[in-house]
Amino acid sequence: MLHIFIAEGLASRHHNSVAAYKRYSGKFFFSSNKAMAEMSDNNLNGITVTQQAIASCCGAIITSLCVTPLDVIKTRLQAQSNPFSKGKCFVYSSGLMDHRCVCENGDSKAWYKKPGHFKGMLDAFVKIIQIEGIRSLWSGLPPTLIMALPATVIYFTCYDQLSEALKSRLGKDNEHIPVLAGSLSRVGSVTVVSPLELIRTRMQYRRLSYKQLYARISSEVAVDGWFSLWRGWSSTVLRDVPFSALYWHNYERFKKMLCKEVGVHEPTFFIAFTSGVASGSIAAVVTQPFDVVKTHRQTELWTRETSEIPQGGCPSAWAVTRKIIAQNGITGLFAGIIPRLSKVAPACAIMISSYEYGKSFFSHLNEKMNQRP
Repeated sequence: MLHIFIAEGLASRHHNSVAAYKRYSGKFFFSSNKAMAEMSDNNLNGITVTQQAIASCCGAIITSLCVTPLDVIKTRLQAQSNPFSKGKCFVYSSGLMDHRCVCENGDSKAWYKKPGHFKGMLDAFVKIIQIEGIRSLWSGLPPTLIMALPATVIYFTCYDQLSEALKSRLGKDNEHIPVLAGSLSRVGSVTVVSPLELIRTRMQYRRLSYKQLYARISSEVAVDGWFSLWRGWSSTVLRDVPFSALYWHNYERFKKMLCKEVGVHEPTFFIAFTSGVASGSIAAVVTQPFDVVKTHRQTELWTRETSEIPQGGCPSAWAVTRKIIAQNGITGLFAGIIPRLSKVAPACAIMISSYEYGKSFFSHLNEKMNQRP
């Protein structure tokens, strides 16, 4: 009887242990599967860095195609009233970034030297299409895209990547994230493109071969150091970093507010476009003085470059600011605000709405791919 009692007790304990193990393992596997499902759901709508780069590249091309005609017409009107002389530098904008273009000699058949008797922007638009063909509205665009596309891809991709990294550290709803991510990503893109833009401008002006260009740059680096390749970097950063900080801060705020108002989780094309116009306009107005100082400094730098004047004595941004105020007053720092607004506001709206649409497209594509058995 004792043996039977002991055997029954052991069997009972074994049964209870097995039942407990099954309950524990069932809970473990259930919770583990649930966690995996949650992780899968969190990554379901995420897009890869490559997809972000493609979305920003497509947005950059669309923006350039839409905004460049406005700047081409503006440049043609300027050349009509005040013909560009050889060596004179003017700013050409593709809607993505500003480029210094150097005027060629008087016999040149460059697009900005073509004759035309325009009475205004609309008249210029119609006559250019009628006489020169619609392709003339995008004159000078291909060379500038070589610089603008990489800069835009770096800028927008870095912004999203930095935003995600900062959210994991500072919290999802931290209001400083757009400011930090926008500023850092802009510094990165300007730093990468600045030497390339300087080289492009020199090649355009001096008509140097690659071998001659390499020899000239090597001699300058030997005398002035590697930082000579980033001349004009500080004035560009002085304008673009505050612009990016203001732009992204206001864009994220407007986007969140409009999404809440409409009752959607993802920004629609209209929400992104409206938020882009508003935030771009605010940033353009606030940073206009920086843009005026940057233009003056770059003109001064290029004048010294073409005149073979040593670069060491180039005035600082603060010196240029005081000179502008002394000559034209405070209003001189806001010269050209209307033309800049008419260019920046639509460019920001088209770029960000195209980029958001591209990200949404890839997000839904990834969701469909993950739902396949």
